[in-house]
Amino acid sequence: MTKPALTALAQSLSASVPFVGPETQERQMGRPFAARLGANESAFGPSPKAIAAMQRAASEVWMYADPESHDLRQALAAHHSVAPENVMVGEGIDTLLGLLVRLYVDKGDTVVTSAGAYPTFNYHVAGFGSILHTVPYKDDHEDPDALIVKAAEVGAKLIYIANPDNPMGSSHSANVIQDMIDRLPTGCMLVLDEAYIDLAPDGTAPKIDPETPNVIRMRTFSKAYGMAGARVGYALGSAEVISGFNKIRNHFGMCRISQAGALAALRDTAWLKHIQSEVDKARQRIGMIATQNGLTPLPSATNFVAIDCGQGGDFARAVLSALVADGIFVRMPFVTPQDRCIRVSCGTEQQIDAFAQALPGALTQAHEKLG
Repeated sequence: MTKPALTALAQSLSASVPFVGPETQERQMGRPFAARLGANESAFGPSPKAIAAMQRAASEVWMYADPESHDLRQALAAHHSVAPENVMVGEGIDTLLGLLVRLYVDKGDTVVTSAGAYPTFNYHVAGFGSILHTVPYKDDHEDPDALIVKAAEVGAKLIYIANPDNPMGSSHSANVIQDMIDRLPTGCMLVLDEAYIDLAPDGTAPKIDPETPNVIRMRTFSKAYGMAGARVGYALGSAEVISGFNKIRNHFGMCRISQAGALAALRDTAWLKHIQSEVDKARQRIGMIATQNGLTPLPSATNFVAIDCGQGGDFARAVLSALVADGIFVRMPFVTPQDRCIRVSCGTEQQIDAFAQALPGALTQAHEKLG
């Protein structure tokens, strides 16, 4: 018996994912992590009101979810003072990025991002046979000027930038992002990933006319709202751009339980403020632990802290490996010179205690390994 062959493009791709999940690592180690501080989840959990809403919705899970996510889209539109036609809900930002690339980038087309930036965008670009161009970070920030120059040089259809940034935790002011928008090349769209915007200082998010045709913003309930496992993301853009998603999206892909939880979470502003306070305290404590161990914490506008280990990538990888072996799940940037850092997510007091206890030994092991 025979079957069709994979396409040439599919055959050229590696069977990999952008990140190895902590569960996979736990299975490989044969034991659970003592502290899960690598995936930038909210260890503080979702709003109790969101949990209650999801519990109620569980009894209705025999029904398909509303394919329009109507109630959630209406609430998000009101929250952002836009029309519902300016909002698209999807299974996390990662899914929305994949749909966007599919909509606007053909095989052989070009896109631009930063070398070492959030890799899922790159994963989708490769999956659709597009050409990825990168520019380096500048002072541990994505470089808007370099992104614009490169996009004009290669005729890019999309520019991806995260503000605040993952993996460095840095951010640009709203004025910088607006200036970038004002200088976009003709025929180029800015993909503005704002996954961490709810944890950033005031003045980070620009006020963008929702009908601006060449900008799309991505938001999520995975970070500040503490619902990473529910997979709820949304895009804000012009009605024309947003309507394009309806051509190719999985209309019944959004879980009924997730929709209910996100709607309740959005309404619980008191819980969001509580989480913002907890994250701020955790960032300060992680920074203090880093400093006490002779390392340098970088300023963060996210729910994690990038810690400069003071040497090159090999040393940081050795520190990370030692931490993982000691049951502390953390991650690190992939690309030089950002790979001199490890990245530690904000967590509970007990999780941060575990990190504080493990870090000195990990540093000692790294020094011994590398001489």
